[in-house]
Amino acid sequence: MTVHPAFPTSAAEAAPLTVRVVDPLALSPDLAAQWDRLADDASEPNPFAERWCLQSALHLLDPDRHARLVLVRDGSDGPVIGIMPLAAATHYGRIPLRHVTGWTHHNHFHGAPLVRAGFERLFWSILLGWCDAAPWARTLVHVPRLTEDGPLHRALVDVARMRGGAAEAVHREERALLESDLSPEDYWDAAVRAKKRKELRRQANRLAEQGAIAFRRWRPGEAVDPWIDAFLDLEARGWKGRAKSALASQSDTQAWFRAILAAAGDAGRLDMRALDLDDRPLAMLVNFLCPPGGFSFKTAFDEDYARFSPGVLLQQANLELLDDPHIAWVDSCAAPGHPMIDSVWRERRALIWVNVPLSAPSDRLRFAMLTKTERLWRRWKGASAAENEVESPS
Repeated sequence: MTVHPAFPTSAAEAAPLTVRVVDPLALSPDLAAQWDRLADDASEPNPFAERWCLQSALHLLDPDRHARLVLVRDGSDGPVIGIMPLAAATHYGRIPLRHVTGWTHHNHFHGAPLVRAGFERLFWSILLGWCDAAPWARTLVHVPRLTEDGPLHRALVDVARMRGGAAEAVHREERALLESDLSPEDYWDAAVRAKKRKELRRQANRLAEQGAIAFRRWRPGEAVDPWIDAFLDLEARGWKGRAKSALASQSDTQAWFRAILAAAGDAGRLDMRALDLDDRPLAMLVNFLCPPGGFSFKTAFDEDYARFSPGVLLQQANLELLDDPHIAWVDSCAAPGHPMIDSVWRERRALIWVNVPLSAPSDRLRFAMLTKTERLWRRWKGASAAENEVESPS
């Protein structure tokens, strides 16, 4: 990877001139515009770090203001090359260990910062150097949910090595991804076995006997509030509502959802779809489209009609995304091994959680002790899982 000519020889010395902590609710018009441009120029798209989404999250989901919104510039008066929300943490899991973490919330499904393409190494070098000098920062920087072997992960590995340390991957997950050159019809036939396709056709026919079936898609300029109301109601009437984990179960998450969907529509990022029976939604989903990628953010269906698989039927219609010339892939944002989407989307995206040590000798010592402990723990867990597999009856 080519080193940017402005790559600092001493990131800690350069950081005070190039790093700025800003109030997300009091941005100047210039910084707001730079944040929006950065999203269009980012090496890896991430709607959860774009202004229309993150600004409301920091306002509504971080009431105690734990997060610091950090802007990194290319020089003291240069353009913004990266934005990342950081927070000081007092515990690492159950271990009392002060460290720095990328700030997220329950519905923040990708932890990558927004970084201008080609500036990944410069961004990490300046950011880590700034954390070295920050009095509130200790031990390590924890970056959750980076795309494995993506530009930001590779750059972080390189910068950590240049600093005399290592970027330690401490957790890994795979989730469903939609990425193919096939047409929607050919992809469906290849991904879903013939017997299942026949059953879904039967369910669709039985559903059509219940009333008028229609697929809808939100269009720019259309009022978005009725769509938001319908989605929140549909989700709340299902298992998430009973578990108090629906978006409408908490006033802060409901307010955030309403704010970001309206803002996503204004930003040209919103793709919302519904399967209706007699003008009443049986299934709905929300995509965020951030070329060249997309993120399938939320889905809900009417459990009273579960026997007709309305969620799967809507996902079949959602394969229209394969025809969008601006979208090369769509991240499901689903839990690993999700029984529905994993059976429809065949590709997988690997995400990793990464630790990078700060440079003080005491920080390096604590990092080394933590890393050794975690490796021993993972080895023990792996051995226990293998032993249980051998002992389990076939």
